Amino acid sequence: MITFCICLAVLVAAYFLYGGLLSRVAKLDKGADVPSKTMYDGVDYMPLPRWRIFLIQLLNIAGTGPIFGAILGACYGPVAFLWITLGGILMGAMHDFFAGVISLRNGGKSLPETIGKYLGGGMRKFSLVVIPILMLLVGGVFIVTPSKILASMTDIPYMWWVGIVIVYYFVATIMPVDKIIGKIYPIFGAALILMALAMFGVILFGNYSVPELNTLDNMHYNAENLPIVPTLFISIACGAISGFHATQSPLMARCMTSETQARPIFFGAMISESIIALIWAAVAMAFFGGVEGLNGWMQDNGNDAGLAVSTISVTTLGVAGSILALLGVVAAPITSGDTAFRSARLIVADMLNFDQRPIWKRLAVSLPLFAVGVGIAFVDFDIIWRYFAWSNQALSVLTLWMITAWLMRRRSRASWLALIPAMIMTYICSSFVFVSDQFIGMGACDLAYIYGGAVTAIVSGLLMLKIVKDVKRGAAI
Repeated sequence: MITFCICLAVLVAAYFLYGGLLSRVAKLDKGADVPSKTMYDGVDYMPLPRWRIFLIQLLNIAGTGPIFGAILGACYGPVAFLWITLGGILMGAMHDFFAGVISLRNGGKSLPETIGKYLGGGMRKFSLVVIPILMLLVGGVFIVTPSKILASMTDIPYMWWVGIVIVYYFVATIMPVDKIIGKIYPIFGAALILMALAMFGVILFGNYSVPELNTLDNMHYNAENLPIVPTLFISIACGAISGFHATQSPLMARCMTSETQARPIFFGAMISESIIALIWAAVAMAFFGGVEGLNGWMQDNGNDAGLAVSTISVTTLGVAGSILALLGVVAAPITSGDTAFRSARLIVADMLNFDQRPIWKRLAVSLPLFAVGVGIAFVDFDIIWRYFAWSNQALSVLTLWMITAWLMRRRSRASWLALIPAMIMTYICSSFVFVSDQFIGMGACDLAYIYGGAVTAIVSGLLMLKIVKDVKRGAAI
């Protein structure tokens, strides 16, 4: 319990201390023009209250990530607390904050456009292919997941739920941001926080014991094939760092009314998500009687994190728990799914410079995207999720290098705050390719890690040469 409490206190303190530092590094200007005023269109660019944007951002970036990912990560033991806390502060919150600020200062542009500006046209073209595919993977995955759960809980057939979810996604994607997202999401965002607070109460007042961090050993039941480095860093994504977050930030950058809102909306939402992940990792270990008990239960139940959420919630909180479980495993993925499709629409619209005020233009962009997304929903779920997890973290690598370039162009002495995480995550994603049987499958051998290091050195060197060259020629900030 001591480890958990220390990590929780560090996360809360980081909002004020590290968040304040990053705000000074970014030189946030309360009086600066923002896209919601200069580019108002009544659809995607429009001012919303700060509290509403915060709750929308929290729900957008969360989905099931800080819950499912935290439970899967808890199988490694209390070392998961360390990654959630340090990763969430030094990587995730910094990543989300600067990605949001960069979009805010570039007219709310989507991630491929800002990547292109700071890392070059080649990276822009690459991200214009990769990021929309990632968004459609998220959308496809989050058609399947809630539909299966709802079908198991009702007499309505699975395919009917698939149709209902798809129709909802389509309507939410093309409607103005204040109509559905702006009204419903804050409610579900508040419910996500309430769910976490209820679990925190279970930890504090229930007859449970949270394990302490007294070793960095891998406690996973399949430790030989799932080493901490790099697999834990891929398993716990949204609770520590996630490239998907940077695709969602432009949606809210287009609704902010002041640059000074960046800390609570971008940094604060990520810190909140890390707290949620920390709570769920703790309660998962405590509820099943320790890490060994959690691993045993996961083995017996097909490694089903969703079932674990339902079991924990219903057992500890009764009827209220079942409602909270429903919100966690159904509402959260649905809300991430529709904003994934919305983000894909905005990325394509930015690429084509396609005005999104006329509804027919929104339909022209959205219909092909939904055709692909619906097709993805019928591909084997395990295959989609397996590669989504890695590609999500690979996207965070691109974003971290973009942030590094932005800081270096500003000649900021704090550019190392992004450079070090960029190199670490480059190594995590590179080594995973060699270690994991999803790719080359060499296992956790020395040679796999050496190869990962070599790829990291090459990629980092090439990107730094590009960035330094741009700084010397005085590229635009």
